[in-house]
Amino acid sequence: MHYIFHDRGERETLKPLTWTRPVADLRVGILTLSEKWSLRSPGSSFSYRTESYLGGRFDLSQPEGDGVRQVRAAALATASLVDAVRALRPGQQLVDRQGEWLASHGLDAAESVVFPDAVRFIRRPYDVFSANAEALEADFDLRTAGRSSAPISATNTLLGDRIFAEPGARVEASVLNSRSGAIYLAAGSEIMEGSLVRGGLALGEGAQLKLGSKIYGATTIGPGSRVGGEVNNSVLWGNSNKGHDGFLGNAVLGEWCNLGADTNNSNLKNDYSEVKLWSYPSGRFEPTGMQFCGLVMGDHSKAGINTMFNTGTVVGVSSNVFGAGFPRNFIPDFSWGGPQGMTEYRLDKALATAERVLARRNLPLDAATTDILSEIFAQTSPLRGGTAIAQ
Repeated sequence: MHYIFHDRGERETLKPLTWTRPVADLRVGILTLSEKWSLRSPGSSFSYRTESYLGGRFDLSQPEGDGVRQVRAAALATASLVDAVRALRPGQQLVDRQGEWLASHGLDAAESVVFPDAVRFIRRPYDVFSANAEALEADFDLRTAGRSSAPISATNTLLGDRIFAEPGARVEASVLNSRSGAIYLAAGSEIMEGSLVRGGLALGEGAQLKLGSKIYGATTIGPGSRVGGEVNNSVLWGNSNKGHDGFLGNAVLGEWCNLGADTNNSNLKNDYSEVKLWSYPSGRFEPTGMQFCGLVMGDHSKAGINTMFNTGTVVGVSSNVFGAGFPRNFIPDFSWGGPQGMTEYRLDKALATAERVLARRNLPLDAATTDILSEIFAQTSPLRGGTAIAQ
């Protein structure tokens, strides 16, 4: 089976997270949205129907044939949903109980089949951390079915029976409590001494919890990330660092982000009222329906030491935030500065920084990354004009 994942309208509503990736490449729980489908369909492959400028990094091929299904990328895969999509006949489309398109066998499918179960969609950035507990539990069951955990050192205190360590995962002298959620430690991950973990937690391949970390679920720390301090219900996709003390809560960080020492975000307003969040499609702050909502940060963005992010702050791609006080609740892509004012982060400077960051992981700044960041820089230029960031 080959799945073609369609971004549809969620590409716009999930920005800045989807500036640099298709919707199906978002990580929620342990796996990306596309991986949730492929692991439930052994031997399957997938590609994306998304913006052409992402083609240097992601497979945009559009094969045809009986073994191809068009799929709504934002839909969280379940065993029953995957079975229903695979069972579609030529000319059929699968819709949910509200009539929303989920999948089809052929692009011109007209005969509708109603999927009877509820479907969870990832439509907005805050859905990533809101759905993380549900997704993490499902991914844990999927990844560990029929398998046994690698041994975990007797120096640890283990509570509950939903703890799984892949071979090569290391954890010493820490407390792991899975009674409130599963704890998954990928190969090569490490939890340093004195850490306190209340699940759920997904610690990605090669990721690291620093000494004395305090983690509340449901939290995902993606491959290659380094995390310290206090983290609650947050998702870091990969190769991002929050290596020092400071609080991160109800937040989403893209790849190649860095939070300086003692950086904090607020996730609850002082008057306990509903949080509003910047929306790229509408160009304004919109109600989230949520009381707890912290920081959303696009790929390649950074924050200096002691940065304070207010409740419901959105930081675009490749921005550099620093200075005393609270910066604005929306910091446009490729911005440089803080509470005292923002200027444009020149593309050549931003690319030079990205090159140095990637080199620390022995990776080059390749043409695909350069082209993607250059295109985002051009498309987001109007946001840096000043009027778009007024609250």
